[in-house]
Amino acid sequence: MSLYFLIPGDLDSRTGGYGYDRRMIAELRARGWTVHVRRLDDTFPQPSASALAHATQTLADCPDDACVLVDGLAFGAMAAAAERERHRLRLVALVHHPLATETGLTADEAQALEASERRALACARAVIVTSRATVRSLAPYEVAPDRIVVVEPGTDAGPVARGSMSPPHLLCVASVTPRKGYETLMRALSRLRDLDWRLTAIGSLDRAPATARRVREEAARGGIADRVTFLGERGADVVAAAYDTADLFVLPTFHEGYGMVVAEALARGIPVVSTPTGAVAELVGPDGGALVPAADVDALADAVRRFLSEPEVRDAWRAGAGRRRATLPSWAGSAATLSAALDQVR
Repeated sequence: MSLYFLIPGDLDSRTGGYGYDRRMIAELRARGWTVHVRRLDDTFPQPSASALAHATQTLADCPDDACVLVDGLAFGAMAAAAERERHRLRLVALVHHPLATETGLTADEAQALEASERRALACARAVIVTSRATVRSLAPYEVAPDRIVVVEPGTDAGPVARGSMSPPHLLCVASVTPRKGYETLMRALSRLRDLDWRLTAIGSLDRAPATARRVREEAARGGIADRVTFLGERGADVVAAAYDTADLFVLPTFHEGYGMVVAEALARGIPVVSTPTGAVAELVGPDGGALVPAADVDALADAVRRFLSEPEVRDAWRAGAGRRRATLPSWAGSAATLSAALDQVR
């Protein structure tokens, strides 16, 4: 039971995708797998020539007939290497979401990534995806349904958040990048200056510096800079403390493969306002909060206003979030599904 797992960038990075990779490695090892982690360059999914050469050599160094799982952030961008090794290795792709769906790409960039990922996925004996929504998003890539396996992230159980309400504490845990919708959030919250609230944002400010700058400028323009705290990327203890004092979780994201932070919030009984992407709609359900269209400032502002100003809405969402806690998948169950899929490939 040996697996080579190729991952671009720093595995310790605090994003949902890397968190998924870390936890699956640990769970597979606990199930008896020997997992060999190989780090690729962090320029993927638009790798430099040297990064692509290194990734190609890393694949070539894997022993004949090895089961090789490649994180989709890299796999879709290394089609030529996958084509070269498809018969010698048992290649498996892990797709959090198709590369071409990333927010902020030019039309040419998206087209090139889609073409490359289609070629690469044709070489995979199995394609692991993190939600049923990702299965649907792969339809244009002509991946046979019997090669796709849904392995949702698990969720660690946690104590119910105590909350704050003095003033109400809004929380967003996401890197400040175009896809996460922070500019939409700042515009929506600027319309709620008549209400009492504060927002804590936890997530890297360095992945998209221009976006981080625009988000801060938007907060200043809207007159809410003094109510918004950007903590940057923080450790697990800080994140756990923020969840414990949160009253409402907000994530106006444009696209998610799954929505792990939404699950983390619901695991603490925190209601959620987000968008219906990835598995978010399934996670939140009909009563765990509210879903609004991406980029819709009016709808986002209205949903948060209802929570802040209508006690009956606040109580109903809290009760619904509490019920959603019991529906969340476990990491052990998810790892069992992944292990079975890899066994089939082996």
